[in-house]
Amino acid sequence: MSENNELTESIERYLNGEMTKLERAQFEELRAKDASINTKVAEHKHFINLVKQYGERLELERRLDAIHDEIDVHALEDELMIHPSWVVRMWRNHHSKISVAASIAIFAVLSTLFFTGYLNNKNANYGPLKGKIDKLERDQNTLINTVKNLPVQHPQMTNPGNFRGTGFAISANGYIVTDNHVIRNADSVYVQAADGKSYRTKVVYVEPVNDIAILEITDPSFKPLAPLPYTLKKTETDLGESVFTIGYPKESIVLGSGLLTSSTGFKGDTTQYQTSALLDYGHSGGPLFDNKGNIIGIVNGKQTRIEGAAFAVKTSYLLKAIKDIPADSLNKPLNANGKNTLAGLARPQQIKRLENYVFMVRVYNQ
Repeated sequence: MSENNELTESIERYLNGEMTKLERAQFEELRAKDASINTKVAEHKHFINLVKQYGERLELERRLDAIHDEIDVHALEDELMIHPSWVVRMWRNHHSKISVAASIAIFAVLSTLFFTGYLNNKNANYGPLKGKIDKLERDQNTLINTVKNLPVQHPQMTNPGNFRGTGFAISANGYIVTDNHVIRNADSVYVQAADGKSYRTKVVYVEPVNDIAILEITDPSFKPLAPLPYTLKKTETDLGESVFTIGYPKESIVLGSGLLTSSTGFKGDTTQYQTSALLDYGHSGGPLFDNKGNIIGIVNGKQTRIEGAAFAVKTSYLLKAIKDIPADSLNKPLNANGKNTLAGLARPQQIKRLENYVFMVRVYNQ
């Protein structure tokens, strides 16, 4: 058996839940180390879903054909014109078939909406937490800027941009991490600190498979931060642990808190955690902290029709991404080793110490 066939067989056993606990742990470790294997897992899962969808479509067509053969449409039309009361008898005799036909028709419409993208971003129940800035807000800010340019001089408002997300410092000298989906296709990216100051950045590394992007503040007005008050946790976090995040679904910082409810993310994705925190659009890219203030993940999505089901990429994948950055992409050292000074503090004190390290990410494109 070739190496590719063996890998495909392993991926199928992994996705079907046929591996032992030890085999699954070994495969996930291999998946974390080798981005190409992680990509093949995603591609194989997508292929299986396509095959399943095709089979469901064939079954749908078969059932519709069978129902059509059972109901004589022309005879039905004649009876309705001559004996309207026959509708009642038809309903009594065939209501189950009619109900099935109606259900299938509704299912077909929903399927069409799904596959054309009307009901999904990544899929039907999953939505990234990138916040699109409303056109009304942009028009309002344009009007404010016009007024600001009148003879009475005031500081100008900052252009709100096209999209908004969250990012956080992974070094004191200006390296920021956020989600790849937040900055994808951007012409320029700025980060805004809690004090309202904005800084231009450049994208130094992206890892689309795990939805990670690393930015560097290039603005000469930026002053290095104090040493990071948190660490990036390398090990898995236990279920039931209290977790929280802070981010920018609006102009001021917003707290989200809850419990770690699953060690896997959407549809069993082992690269993510699931949390019960109630998060909103704009939280994407924010840090997910454990109760002691260690960062355990990067917030990147939620189930769109279920409250309290949000997801975060595990920090082990962030640490791997940092190691994978080409050396010639960095203008200065990236030292992600912080020291946790938050453990033992009450939540309000933790947040006050964290505010300077969490940024609003503003994305601009044509």
